[in-house]
Amino acid sequence: MPSSHPYQLNEIMELVRLTDPRRMLDIGTGFGKYGFLSREYLELWDGREKYGEWERQIDGIEAFEPYLTPVHRYIYSKIFTGEASAILEKLDPGYDLVLMIDVLEHFTREDGIRILERCGRISRNILVSVPLTVTPQESAFGNPFEQHRSQWVRKDFESLGPVFFVPNPRSLICYIGEDSARVSAIYRKERSHRILVLLLEYLNLRIPLKKLLGRS
Repeated sequence: MPSSHPYQLNEIMELVRLTDPRRMLDIGTGFGKYGFLSREYLELWDGREKYGEWERQIDGIEAFEPYLTPVHRYIYSKIFTGEASAILEKLDPGYDLVLMIDVLEHFTREDGIRILERCGRISRNILVSVPLTVTPQESAFGNPFEQHRSQWVRKDFESLGPVFFVPNPRSLICYIGEDSARVSAIYRKERSHRILVLLLEYLNLRIPLKKLLGRS
């Protein structure tokens, strides 16, 4: 379907924010959710207060043109319609991040590997999310590209370059690329900080965080 489950939104958008891409490519735009959220949190939160005066390039690829709406055309800088495998061959390098959120399972394993390799040639980083368990699915919403064709596990991504994985109860979330070490370090630090704050709130302790961490 032109959507995906909501239980990975926090993780994915946090990784997008930490990457801070100037040029991003969203493969399989579907409903346009990740393009929309990326535009919001990369542009409206940057302090410029220039609504609609976008400074970042956020492109999209969508194989099923009926999914596209005026919202897509407002949010995305460019939308390429057609099969990702063919379009990726024509794109020049220079992207900072490629998103493939609940997309890879719609390709055969061989095609999926080729697409990931091509993404690695045009972009510094790739952010992938696939279901932990891929259930049978045929065409949906009149879209033949919605068929599920493959299941992916951690070892499928480990040979593609520097990589780290983000825990999620429903999805395998994988960040691959040149910025993986930097993004991973910040992500884990921020997550640890949030968990500690939540724990303190749960225990109703009023201990300043700096004091708890032994900082002056």
